[in-house]
Amino acid sequence: MRRWMIAGVLAALCVAGTAWLLLPPRTAQPPPLRVLLIPADGGTESGTLADYRPVFDAVARGTGLRFDLKVAQSYGGVVEAMCNDAADIAFVGPVTYLQARRRGCAEMLAVAVKSGRSVYYAGLFVRPESAVRSIGDLRGKRVAFGDINSTSAFVFPVAMFLDAGIDPARDLSAVRMTGTHANSLAALVNGEVDAAAFSFDSYDKAVRADVPGVRDLRVVARSGPIPYPPLIANTRLAPALRARLRSAFENISRTPGITPEMIRGYGGAQVDGYTGALPAGHFDPAARKMAQVGPALKGEMLRKAAERPAR
Repeated sequence: MRRWMIAGVLAALCVAGTAWLLLPPRTAQPPPLRVLLIPADGGTESGTLADYRPVFDAVARGTGLRFDLKVAQSYGGVVEAMCNDAADIAFVGPVTYLQARRRGCAEMLAVAVKSGRSVYYAGLFVRPESAVRSIGDLRGKRVAFGDINSTSAFVFPVAMFLDAGIDPARDLSAVRMTGTHANSLAALVNGEVDAAAFSFDSYDKAVRADVPGVRDLRVVARSGPIPYPPLIANTRLAPALRARLRSAFENISRTPGITPEMIRGYGGAQVDGYTGALPAGHFDPAARKMAQVGPALKGEMLRKAAERPAR
């Protein structure tokens, strides 16, 4: 009898020890989607992340997806990351998007909408005491620009100079390439340049942050409407996942638990929502400016920026 009891216990232990083999395997949680942000406003990486984390947190809440947000070192770096499968989603300027789209590695995912429009503006700013009253007065002056691939801190402002009959590579006394909108703004406030090119979104962000000297800056010239910076998706992502993401952004304002303050856009500004459907030709203005500000002019301006600054 005792031998039967021992045999029964051993059999039970054997069954218990192998029962896990009969259970369905656990499904591994997919890794977070890699999100790369252009260093549009610069300053601090934490500040840029703070601009966009709320909207991705909102999408995560509505979909269960996870996101790993990082800030790139340059606009061109975002294109390379998308095309080399080092990023799944990116926030970029219109010109940067067109560069990635031409290489076949990105498609438009969603773009912010505010007051029924998806546009923003660039400006040329000067200090309040400046004698400069028009873009023509900037001939022979020192001007700061952002990243060479930035739509509103380089491409559109350079086109504004060209349209005014000024060749910025030859007619400015100095060109300063700062890399970001915030750096250009700081160079202007600190008197290192006579004028600076950056977006009005970046200007508004600096005003909200009460950055000293910003409120008194004057606008010398304002660009025409620029297609709003989009969120783009890597074309290597599964079509079903891209559709799921697009739907999540489009319905973000109707997602339970999402407050208006969480729906953010460029520069951390609150927007009304996002859309994944844009009219044909929406990015054509950016494409035309890209063609106007070609590689040869970019090269000349980079050489100009490398010269010893005029005093």
